Amino acid sequence: MTVTGQVMLRLQVNFKSGLPVYLQLVEQIKAAAASGTLQHGEPLPSIRPLAEELRVNRNTIAKAYAELESLGVIETIPGKGCFLKQNTSPFRAKVRAEMLAEPIDALIVQAHHLQISEANLLRLVKERLVEFEAQRQKADAKSKEKAA
Repeated sequence: MTVTGQVMLRLQVNFKSGLPVYLQLVEQIKAAAASGTLQHGEPLPSIRPLAEELRVNRNTIAKAYAELESLGVIETIPGKGCFLKQNTSPFRAKVRAEMLAEPIDALIVQAHHLQISEANLLRLVKERLVEFEAQRQKADAKSKEKAA
């Protein structure tokens, strides 16, 4: 569990997942940014304390931050740290759609193996979207409360 500003950012690593730790961190930070848990301009945890907390090498955290910076999710200000950038995607709509194709295909294959019908799969996706939007609105409301 990591505190950044006044926001509680929960970063966890699973050493048995098969996914490199730095990619796990990248995905979690991207999800926090997308959901509104992290707001534009908020600082990310410093590399050394985060590495100690997660019990990973500092280079792993640095690699995750470098990946996030290359994706345009964060910006590094020398001497100050890493901060969440304004939500302006560096990718065009077509590229963003292509980036989603592989995970969507994996979802479809998994649903097929679990014998989930198309209608049920679409219903589940819609439910998750509604939940995601509710969490995002809750985070936006907290952010506005904090600013007031």
